[in-house]
Amino acid sequence: MTLSPVFRSRDAVELLAQRGVWSRLAGDMEAQADAVRTVYRDFEGVLGEEFRKTPSHVPEAGEMTTPVGLGFLQEYFFLILFRSIFGAIGVGRDRLRLYTELNFCIKGTITAADNLFDDQAKSLLPLAEHAGSRFMSILQLMAFERLSRTVLDRGEAAGVVTAAERDRVQRGLLDRMAKIGTLEGSEEGGVAEVPTPDDMVEAVHRMRGGSLFALAFVAPQVLEGGDVAKRVAAAEVAVAQLGTAFQIVDDLTDFEFDLGRRSHNLLVSQISHRGTPEERAALARLRAGPGSARGGDVVESHFKDSARAVLERAYPEARASFEGLRALGFWLEVELAEEVVHAIVGLDGTRRMEALTSPE
Repeated sequence: MTLSPVFRSRDAVELLAQRGVWSRLAGDMEAQADAVRTVYRDFEGVLGEEFRKTPSHVPEAGEMTTPVGLGFLQEYFFLILFRSIFGAIGVGRDRLRLYTELNFCIKGTITAADNLFDDQAKSLLPLAEHAGSRFMSILQLMAFERLSRTVLDRGEAAGVVTAAERDRVQRGLLDRMAKIGTLEGSEEGGVAEVPTPDDMVEAVHRMRGGSLFALAFVAPQVLEGGDVAKRVAAAEVAVAQLGTAFQIVDDLTDFEFDLGRRSHNLLVSQISHRGTPEERAALARLRAGPGSARGGDVVESHFKDSARAVLERAYPEARASFEGLRALGFWLEVELAEEVVHAIVGLDGTRRMEALTSPE
């Protein structure tokens, strides 16, 4: 899972607009856009011109509430949210700028690594097209490693971070990414056993979702002190819970993909351990030959009860996250938790989520 585009359905966009989420995040959107532009400029000094192309348009201040701004919000929603949280808990301006740039590099690094695991070709850098999607992902991975260091070096030059702190941040990020990567690596040949839903949430989703989101807190853990450090620690717990909820929902969207590569998936676990006889039989047919139950609505038509049970697991995680953030003085309403769970899916998951949440 990556920090992929979310809030893609019409209802999700209405939630952002009508409940004031979009407008409250406008300032943080501007700051995140500035960070992206800054890293793009850094990129010009990292890689030769033959490997770069003109960057796509990054919205300016006056465009944040336009369709262009919406697209940016959907792509970078979680980074924008993290920045808003950091500001609310008292992080100072200069460090806030550093975290905003660094988190873009973290997202890019995770995206490139995810490409290699999942044989995809997503990119957050203006890379010129060259043959080989894996080569492009490796190039992006190497570039973001350099860009992360550039961001931290700029912070050192500005007196925001010391050389020792810079090294601790880099070591902390690599250690945490490596730990997340061990889970992904363990699935490369497929998984032989399916843990129970409870065990899978604790061993897989809190790592793949929760720890992934918590990468944004590595630098603040190193740099912040006093009361701000205490609030950073509490906010990290809340954000990790949101990441766990996101991964649970992501498993519903990625069911067919995960089943095909035999990786961990909570819906597969729910069906295997707690599904009806009919659901287990349908799952067995899918495993024996995908064509036996093929179709874009396989979850909705064969596994709706178990899928809804999986979705129910995401609600308390999101609510606990929102409650934790609210206790820190953050503005996001706890009552929005379930609606956000429904909305944090990519374009491919909107129809499935609508089917699972609509009344019979």
